Amino acid sequence: MGNDQELVAQVINGDQRAFAELVETYQQSVYNLTYRMLGNAGEAEDAAQEAFLRAYQHIKRYDPERSFKTWLLSIASNYCIDRIRKRRLTWLSIDEPLPPHPSLTSSSPDPEAYTSDNEQSVVVQELLGELAPDYRAAVVLRYWYDMSYIEIAKTLGTTESAIKSRLFRARQMLAEQVRSGNMSELSIAMEGA
Repeated sequence: MGNDQELVAQVINGDQRAFAELVETYQQSVYNLTYRMLGNAGEAEDAAQEAFLRAYQHIKRYDPERSFKTWLLSIASNYCIDRIRKRRLTWLSIDEPLPPHPSLTSSSPDPEAYTSDNEQSVVVQELLGELAPDYRAAVVLRYWYDMSYIEIAKTLGTTESAIKSRLFRARQMLAEQVRSGNMSELSIAMEGA
């Protein structure tokens, strides 16, 4: 953590190589978070780049008492939440034809071609996709990044009790989804785990 603060101080003094080192250190973590939240590799790459751009633009606002990683992940998760909300607000024009369904334009191999690890990832991603953005962020930060309730609350700008409540409800929703339909896919995917 001390090294991060030194690098941030160098960035504030105009050292772009120091920021490149921060990007190199955290790019995988930020991408993993954005991918888990958005469910699309291309969109996740764009979101990760935007998170780093915003971090660079607002580096002077960083509080050295906080973990740099937590600050960076909060920027990324908030950006993803905004994108998810904007997706839902997209209006379609009556005059324009509907875009083709993503499954018809996808160049990815059909599900039988995936390994069991990829199958599990797809099922988990689908289940996560059914959660509200705030719940999804809490789940990803808790179970993929192993963050404490307090760290998640700071990252998402809420209280620890709100995070506990979101995680409890998210687990209930995921369990209900498994019970109501995805059980066969999930059990097949879990065999590879």
